[in-house]
Amino acid sequence: MTNVSPSPGTPMAAGPLTRACLEIDEYAAGLGWDQPARLFALVDTARLRRQEPRLAHQLGVDTDDAGRSSLTPIEQDKLPKGTALDKFLGTIAWPDAVVGCALTVERLMLPPSAEASVPEGLGDKQLAKWVAGHPERQEVRLTVAVLRDGSRESAVRLRDKDSVTEVLTGAGLVPGLADALAATFQ
Repeated sequence: MTNVSPSPGTPMAAGPLTRACLEIDEYAAGLGWDQPARLFALVDTARLRRQEPRLAHQLGVDTDDAGRSSLTPIEQDKLPKGTALDKFLGTIAWPDAVVGCALTVERLMLPPSAEASVPEGLGDKQLAKWVAGHPERQEVRLTVAVLRDGSRESAVRLRDKDSVTEVLTGAGLVPGLADALAATFQ
C-alpha cells in the first residue's frame, strides 16, 4: 500500500474528491509514463487517524494538517496482468471503511473530429490498432475517482502537455470508467 501525499500544486478551493483525484494524478505523473493501471481505495482521513493510528502514521496522515485532503488515497496491489480492466473491476468488493475508490490508467484517445472516420465492423484489437496508428491520437492519463454516495471526479493529463497546470478536471469526463468504478460498491 502506498499513500499519495498532497502536493503544493493541488488547489485548496477544490472539494475533497477533486483534491484526492488531483493528488493521485500528481503521484502517477511522478512515476512517469508507460505505467500500468493503478487502483486506490479512498478512506476518510479523520476516521483513519482514529481507528488505525499506526497506519495513519505510516502513511503520514497522523496529524491534522489543514492543507490535507479529508480523503486519503491508498494504492492497492497491482492489477493482475492479462485480465481485462472491466472484468477485474467486476471482481472488486470494498470494506465499509472505504468511502470511495480511484483508478489511473493510460489510454490513446482521438479528437471528436476523428469519430466519423472510424471504420465500421472492427473488433476491439483491430480498433485499438487503428487508433494507435491514427495521426491525431493523443496519449492520455485518466484518473477517475468515485465515492459511495455517487460523487465522481476525473483528471485527464495529455502526454504532450504533461504539466500540473494542464490537467483537465470534471465529474463527467470519463463516464464509462466512473460507472465501472461505482459498480464496485454495489
